[in-house]
Amino acid sequence: MLQIDGLTWTLTIGLVLGLLALDLILAAVRPHKVGFGEAVAWSIGYILVAVAFGVWLTLAHGGDFGQQYFAGYIVEKSLSVDNLFVFVIIMSTFAVPEEHQHKVLTFGIVVALIMRAIFIALGATLLSLFSFMFLLFGLLLIYTGIQLFRHRDEDPDVENNVVVRTARRLLPLSTEYDGGKLLTRVDGKRVGTPLVVVLLAIGGIDLLFALDSIPAVFGVTDEPYLVFAANAFALLGLRALYFLVKGLLDRLVYLSAGLAIILGFIGIKLILHWAHVDIDESVPEISTPVSLAVIIGILVVVTVASLLKTRSDPSAKAHPGSLRGSRPASEED
Repeated sequence: MLQIDGLTWTLTIGLVLGLLALDLILAAVRPHKVGFGEAVAWSIGYILVAVAFGVWLTLAHGGDFGQQYFAGYIVEKSLSVDNLFVFVIIMSTFAVPEEHQHKVLTFGIVVALIMRAIFIALGATLLSLFSFMFLLFGLLLIYTGIQLFRHRDEDPDVENNVVVRTARRLLPLSTEYDGGKLLTRVDGKRVGTPLVVVLLAIGGIDLLFALDSIPAVFGVTDEPYLVFAANAFALLGLRALYFLVKGLLDRLVYLSAGLAIILGFIGIKLILHWAHVDIDESVPEISTPVSLAVIIGILVVVTVASLLKTRSDPSAKAHPGSLRGSRPASEED
């Protein structure tokens, strides 16, 4: 078991909050369109921070925990790319001005971290009290993977999202943006701008992704500290990654299928772990190095296959997939 003292927890959370504060300050002080060069620099910076943390963890606590962290980080990073698909759809659906997308993304990351922290604490408590939760988490991931694979060529219908529909019904909203403001005045009345709906949609999507990503990362490590660190460092790079790859996302045509397979694989790993602990120790478990190799292998295969597909068929377009039937891709194009 990984022994992490209060000071280390405090320093780790402080580092995460410090990087978040930097993002918020930059978004508030200098709203602007993020260029390719800036996105590359920030993306590399966040990856280096995540790798440096993993190196420190390995040196301080051993290679096994280092492998667990990197496996969790890769899982969360790959799931965050699918998250980006939905963010792109939300931004385009509500025509968010490019100079304010930076602010919206930072808000989304803050909300995602808060929700994940809550789910991590809840998940860790449940796993420590009830070992059968590994079985439930495993079944949830397998079901999610099957649903995502079934609807891999669909896009979520943002306009019909329950959060968006409720906001439009209950809140007085304008139809025009007023800079980066959440509130404006129309005919002397204070109303919300479309940015309110965008932030609510982002928050609702963050909740759905937290429900999938937390069980997934618990499938590669049951250490709450590693789960938090993997999520935090994967999410911190999400804003820069959005501006870096949003023009390339359409080419990852097999990503949803690959993520569905990864979720199913981790689900099976959790069920085997439950069976090993609760039924019979002779039931084999999937080790962390094997998990890491399988996850990386799947991501490499789907990326290469996607690029080959779009090269031979330029009309092929990627979709984030959906956990339930929504708008067919053909209806959007």
